[in-house]
Amino acid sequence: MDPTQSKSVFQMQVFKAPPDLDKTSLYPPEKWKIMGILNPYYKCGAPLKVEPSTFPDPRGLEATVFTIASWQIICNISKPVKRNTRCCVSFSAYYNDSVVPCNTCACGCDEGDTKTEHCNQNARAMLLPPEALLVPFENRTLKTVAWAKLKHLHVPKKLPCGDNCGVTINWHVVSDFKGGWSARITLFNWQPFHFQNWFTALQFKKRVSIGFEKVYSFNGTLLKKINNTIFMQGLQGANYLIAEDNGTNPKVPGKQQSVISFTKKFTPYIQIAKGDGFPTKVLFNGEECSIPTQFPVRSGNQLPNVYLVQQMLLVLVLAFTLNQILY
Repeated sequence: MDPTQSKSVFQMQVFKAPPDLDKTSLYPPEKWKIMGILNPYYKCGAPLKVEPSTFPDPRGLEATVFTIASWQIICNISKPVKRNTRCCVSFSAYYNDSVVPCNTCACGCDEGDTKTEHCNQNARAMLLPPEALLVPFENRTLKTVAWAKLKHLHVPKKLPCGDNCGVTINWHVVSDFKGGWSARITLFNWQPFHFQNWFTALQFKKRVSIGFEKVYSFNGTLLKKINNTIFMQGLQGANYLIAEDNGTNPKVPGKQQSVISFTKKFTPYIQIAKGDGFPTKVLFNGEECSIPTQFPVRSGNQLPNVYLVQQMLLVLVLAFTLNQILY
């Protein structure tokens, strides 16, 4: 997204052993791999020899030194068939008390791990109270179970496993009115290191993003040529997503948030509460995040997701049919 930050230059000191002492015949490593803190999967090509690069004389002289040889390696983002994501998204809205959390094992669950022996890797993630987003997953058990009992939701004997994601993003629908709507995005950093110059991008269905107006605490731009993607990054001087604070109990994540406003002028037909107000794809620093398979509904606290609404309607229809037969 920023061409000035898309290149990396480094110098290698090469030693030659007899009998191959020809300084003009140098052979760079053929296989390259980028290992970042949280980044997409890159596939790198073979080194291509280019014109020798220059750098200032290390002795402090006002002179330019030419390298003996220079190579260029181009690495492009690719999407492997099997690979766990490293970030995830949760959904919430003003018309429902519960938060739809990140999916179970969204960023992977290690087979044979002692932690997974006490949790179900295949169970659907349980709904959360909003304050649970501020504490690590290992400290959410009591809050999750208490919330489920308060809302009369099923509590499985073996609770679902955590998401294991280093970065989580909450998308919260703040308002919905005739002329427009608004949302709040919150980024949580659960890693022990900072993210400098972070960026995030969101895509919606039904061309919802063309109604984008403004991001109030971040820099925001609508990229119409890239599937109407909303691109956001931190403001100058506030572009650090700080690390998790390990000095507290429970630990406190690094956090940044902003409100985003939309107009319905170009999309008056959209239905925010039926899913149009939630992104279908979210990326953080180029990494595609895992998003929930359900979203909050307007029907009330006892209806945690769309699937349950459908099931209850089915039960009501069956009950009505049975009642007609009996009479």
